[in-house]
Order: sequence, then structure tokens, then C-alpha cells
Amino acid sequence: MRPLMSLLLLAPMEGLLDHPLRETLTRVGGIDRCVSEFIRVTGTLLPERAFTRVVPELLQGGRTRAGTPVRAQLLGSDEVCLAENAARLASLGPAGIDLNFGCPAKVVNRHGGGAMLLQEPESVFRIVSAVRRAVPAGMPVSAKMRLGFNDDRLAEDCARAIEAAGADELVVHARTKVHGYKPPAYWERVADLRAAVRLPMVANGEIWTVEDARRCRQASGCESLMLGRGMVSDPGLALAIRGGAGIAWSALLPLMLDFWLHVSRRVEPRHRAGRLKQWLNYLRRTYPEAQSTYDVVRTLNDPRAVAAAVFGEEAARLDLPKPARRAWAQALQPSDEVPA
Repeated sequence: MRPLMSLLLLAPMEGLLDHPLRETLTRVGGIDRCVSEFIRVTGTLLPERAFTRVVPELLQGGRTRAGTPVRAQLLGSDEVCLAENAARLASLGPAGIDLNFGCPAKVVNRHGGGAMLLQEPESVFRIVSAVRRAVPAGMPVSAKMRLGFNDDRLAEDCARAIEAAGADELVVHARTKVHGYKPPAYWERVADLRAAVRLPMVANGEIWTVEDARRCRQASGCESLMLGRGMVSDPGLALAIRGGAGIAWSALLPLMLDFWLHVSRRVEPRHRAGRLKQWLNYLRRTYPEAQSTYDVVRTLNDPRAVAAAVFGEEAARLDLPKPARRAWAQALQPSDEVPA
């Protein structure tokens, strides 16, 4: 069976789809490329560690352990500063640089970044142009936008600006800032943007199932899709879209444990339990086992107690390398931490 889409991308989602979850979800398979959470640029040239902190894949050839390329995303409104930072970022070897014109967060929009810029197509043009000039010609520069800020009247103008500025690809989240993440997504408006430009385009928004993917493709005309919350809720979604069988809960558990070990190495102890519960909360949409597990851990805050409740003795039966087994054994030791 031929793949339903030509490319399936993993979305950037601040506070959710970070390095540990990218590493885990790309191990499941079906994803062609990831985009990182945004790196905020606010008037200074960032040190290299600021880029590698958000995108640790830069330290391993710009790819996840599964070999999936990762584009690093920049967010800001000063085209000169963005260009300087893009040049430094490019020297670290990402799989490309993406520009954020879609973030709906109030704190970002108050500072003139994210979706706020969609009210000024000329600013969008200047930013993309400056970044395109600043990085090597062979490095892809893409952009991600929403349909607009308060409304979608300037959507075509913004798409044309991004194309004219020399971007290689455009991802369109088929909602405005005002729409937020509330359904529906207006996939048919993506088709209007495709008619306005020749730029390769990717549709994004409200793709939870294979049927959603089919309807999105039909309505938007896009061959490629970007998956966000749908992939977090159903890690086998990309495989299923490609005609595969998805992933069973029993097969997901070892990957969840791998995610937990990544979180344990990268996240402060007081935030670890929340990260695992956050993912479980999404998984409830697909797996009954996730619902029952979430019910147990919902009120727990001690990370070791949460890990023990989620995995229990199951971890002892998993085929883990020795370092992971040691890390797991340590995670199950009694904790002296006071629950938050």
C-alpha cells in the first residue's frame, strides 16, 4: 500500500514535544522530520549552549537516535538579530532552520513574536529574507504560520511574503490565533493558500486519526502533514497513516520507560512526575490502560512514586541495557523528596 502522505512531520509544541518525547516518538517510526520547540531570540546573539539546550540533537548530527532529521525553530521579531542567530545556529548543523509565525501564547505575542507578526506581512518578509541570506544556500529555511491573528484576511499575503522571501517550505496550522486549539481546523483555507503560492506546503491542525488525515489531505490538497497532539495521543498514528498497524500498549511501555529515563536525566526532579502524567493524559484518548494508570497517578507528585505506579514490576521484564536497568532501579528506591 502506498503511503497516504509524501511527508509526515512531527510538530513543535512548546512544553510538550521536547527532546525526550521527540526521541521516543521517532523510535516508533513513520515520522520523516521533526521541528524543535522554538528558541526565543530577543535582542542578543545567543551562545551555542542556548541552541543545544533546546535541540540536543545538534550534538548528534541534527538527528534523533532513530535517525530522524530535526529542524531547529527560531522565534522573534528583530530580523537583524534573528539573522545573526540563524547564522550561528546553522554552524551547528541542524537539518534546517524553521521560523515561528504561529505561536498563540500571550507572552510571545505581547513582545511582537509568533502569530502577532501575521498582522504585518512586510515584517514576515523581512524576517524570512534576512534569515535566508544569513545561512548557507544549501540549508533549508522553512516557516510555520497560522491563518492569521484576529482573522484570516491576510493569510494569502503572509504566504506570498514567505515565498517571495525565499523560504523552502511552509507549514500552515489551519486556525487563527483567536481560534487557539479549538476544533475545527479550517483545512480548506490551506487549499486557498496553495492556490496563491507555489511553495511546498504542509497542512497542520486537528489530525487525530487516519480518517482525519484523509479528510485533511482532501480538503487542503496537501500531500504532506504535520502531526502534533494526535501523535502524542497515539504514537502509532504516523505508522497507521502509512497503512501500518500502529502500536499496542504492551509495545509502547518500553518506549515510555525510555522516555522516563530521558526525563530523569534532563528535567528537574520537581517537574518529572508532571511530564509523565502529561503524556499519560494525552494517551488516555487512545489507550484504556492509560486511563486506568492516569487515575492512579493523577494526585501523585513524587517522581519515583509516579514511575513505580506507571511501570511497576513491568520494567523487570523489559529487555533493557545495563545502564537503563541501573537507572530504573535507582528510580524505584524510596524517595526523601517532599511531594510538591
